[in-house]
Order: sequence, then C-alpha cells, then structure tokens
Amino acid sequence: MISTHPDRTIVGFVGLGQMGKPMALNLVSAGTDLRVTSKVQDAYADLQAAGATTCDSLAGIAEAQIVFLSLPGTAAVMDVLFGDHGLAGQLRPGSIVVDTSTMEHGATLDIHSRLAAVNLLFLDAPVSGMQSRAEAGTLTVMCGGSREAFETVKPWLERMGNNILYMGDAGSGQLTKLVNQLLFDINCAAIAEILPMSRRMGLDPEKIAAVINSGTGRSYASEFFLPRILSRHFSDGYPLQAAYKDLVSAAELGARHCIPMPVLAAATASYQMSLLAGHGASDKGSMTRFFEDMLDVQFSTAASNKEK
Repeated sequence: MISTHPDRTIVGFVGLGQMGKPMALNLVSAGTDLRVTSKVQDAYADLQAAGATTCDSLAGIAEAQIVFLSLPGTAAVMDVLFGDHGLAGQLRPGSIVVDTSTMEHGATLDIHSRLAAVNLLFLDAPVSGMQSRAEAGTLTVMCGGSREAFETVKPWLERMGNNILYMGDAGSGQLTKLVNQLLFDINCAAIAEILPMSRRMGLDPEKIAAVINSGTGRSYASEFFLPRILSRHFSDGYPLQAAYKDLVSAAELGARHCIPMPVLAAATASYQMSLLAGHGASDKGSMTRFFEDMLDVQFSTAASNKEK
C-alpha cells in the first residue's frame, strides 16, 4: 500500500452529482489536494472556487493515491474503472479506490478481485443520508474491504461523514447499505398504500399525518414524505426509477442464496405498479399517487381544507 498523509496526499474524485458535489466540497474545504472529474461539469465552477483542480478526463487524476467514486450505479463504476482509459490501467500500484456509489454485491466482489489483480486496493463505502447530510458532512459511511485500507482512508471519510463504520470484508459495505435501504423502501411502500386507504375511509389527511408523525407509526420515511405528500411535492427525494435497483439487488440476492423475503416482495410490487404508471422520475412519495388514483382520492392539504 502507498504511504499517505492527510496533508500531503493527492486525492481524486469522480462524479459530481447530487451527492458527489457536496462530498467533494467537504474534502477540499478541509484542505485536501483534490483533483475532480465528472461527465456532468456543472459543478466545476464551485469546486474550482473552493480550491479543487478540475480535470477533463480520468487521466487528470491518475497520480492520486486515493480516488473516490460517486457514480449512478454498477455500469458507470465499471466504465470508470475498466473501460477505455479506465483508472485500473492508470493508477499507481498500491493506490486505493473508494466507491461511495450504491451497486450490486456481486459486482462489488468482482471489482475487488479485478483491482487486486493489478495491485490496487478497493473499499466499497456506500453512504446513507440525503443531499442535506452530504452538504453538512454528516453522512453515515459503511465500508467493506481490508482493515488496513479502511484505516488509511478514514481521515478523508471523516471529512464527509460523522458515522464511519468498518463492516468487514469486501462487499460488506454494500450489503449493509442494502439492508438499510430495503427497510426504508418497505416503509415507503407501506405509507403509499395506507394513506389513500385512510382517505378513502373519510379520515382527514392532515390529522392522520399528525398522528403518524407523533405516534408509533412514525419513521424517517413518514417524517420526510408526509409533509411533501400533503403539499403534493414529489421531487425532493431520490427518483423512484433509480431507487428500484435496490429491490432488484435484493431479489437477486434472495434467489441466489434461497432467502425468502415475502414482505419485501409485496413492497416491490408497489414499486413496479408505480413505475408502470409513469411515476419513475418522481420520488418514493409518488407511489401514493398510484393508490390514490386506484381509490379515486387524494391525500393532501387541499383535501383537508375542503372539508373544514
């Protein structure tokens, strides 16, 4: 492994999207010698103003000892690492690749093996927390890979998150993220199904929301989505079509290891029906609209006010 020091290490960052940009900004604001590149270059001006070096290609970050990836999924990660002029063929032996993206467990194990074959280390380090927590530097980061690589990278992870966990061998970070996401996904599907039922039975949406968010039905999902569903805002969270990949990963894992997950299977059907109804570009709260349409109701502040 290469020798690193927080004040003398060149760090690369690939992917400056909704999560990647604030993570990169937190790195450079802490004094990191940061080189960044992204297919979408809208964030370049802000990163340059903060002191980062922007690069038009992956070659520009090839001298980095540590490279962070924040990309849309498996295909994008594979392309950056192993595509034409990919990082696997450019980074110096002993460098560490840290993937904060969300991707399949099997693909993570494959990446670990392929990078190890060319003497590169790999940490799967997906994050939990929406854009606001990325901006605040309070993400939870779940890491899988060698303990030595984790300890080496930890000082930089602590500039992006406040709950940095080593979960075990390669793939453990992605598995942990998947467990957390699936519970959240199930919760969102339950909210989408039950809220329209309450409206169909004549209950007041605002009062139902108040009861849920002050009672035992409360959850992070309810606290985040209920106010937005009431006000008909369905674009503040991760798009439904992108979130669906977690459910695909779980189905593949369950099939491969013969693990029955009937509640998850039922929730997956709600996602599929909502996607087929055209709600894929909206957030998970938009699943409510599928059940509203089916029951011919609306769970909204407007519906509450209409009856007052």
